[in-house]
Amino acid sequence: MNDNTNTIAGWVLAGCFAALGLTIVGGMLYHGEKPAKEGFPVEAVDEGSGGGAEAEVPIANLLPTADAAKGAEVFKKCAACHTINQGGANGIGPNLYATVGEAIAQGKGGFAFSDALKAKGGSWGFDELNSWLTSPRKFAPGTKMTFAGLSNPKDRADVILYLNQQGSNKPLPAPVAAPAAKGAAAPAAGATPAPGTQVAPANGKAETVTPPATGNTTAAAPAAGNSTEPAAKK
Repeated sequence: MNDNTNTIAGWVLAGCFAALGLTIVGGMLYHGEKPAKEGFPVEAVDEGSGGGAEAEVPIANLLPTADAAKGAEVFKKCAACHTINQGGANGIGPNLYATVGEAIAQGKGGFAFSDALKAKGGSWGFDELNSWLTSPRKFAPGTKMTFAGLSNPKDRADVILYLNQQGSNKPLPAPVAAPAAKGAAAPAAGATPAPGTQVAPANGKAETVTPPATGNTTAAAPAAGNSTEPAAKK
């Protein structure tokens, strides 16, 4: 080994020692302490507040203006799995003739319903059908139904009206009164609400104050010390 080789080897070793030393010194100078609390706080979205979203309209309020013809068009999304004609065969899903008002997960020519749907009980009312069509998996977790649901309330109302006309013909439910707006001030104790004002009594049902019929008057209480009897004739 000649002098040049020794010199090169010495410089390489010196460079390695220098790099190692700088690494150790840098680690000592810029040592990161573990934070007392890891991560950053993330505020969760308050789903209960609604985030400004409009409240869901009851299906009973949508059915009077629903269109069965449009419901038949919406039902085409279901036709791959269901028939709806009287006496129609079951497919991937059961035949849906006369489904409105029928017991949930029963009948239908012995169709093999999922245990999740059998456990629901009850019958296919308008509200139940609306919940089912909104999200089958939420209505009956574990259901075999793979359809994601109809997000549009108008589409659900149309198809439910169409289903009702296919062998059920159940009377439509009465529309539901809109709840009183939050934050509405209650009338002061003893004060008479203005005509047409909605008030919320203890039973929870909103009532509307009706003005008295024309010609009916309410006698005001006399002031203290004033007699209500007519003066004696002289």
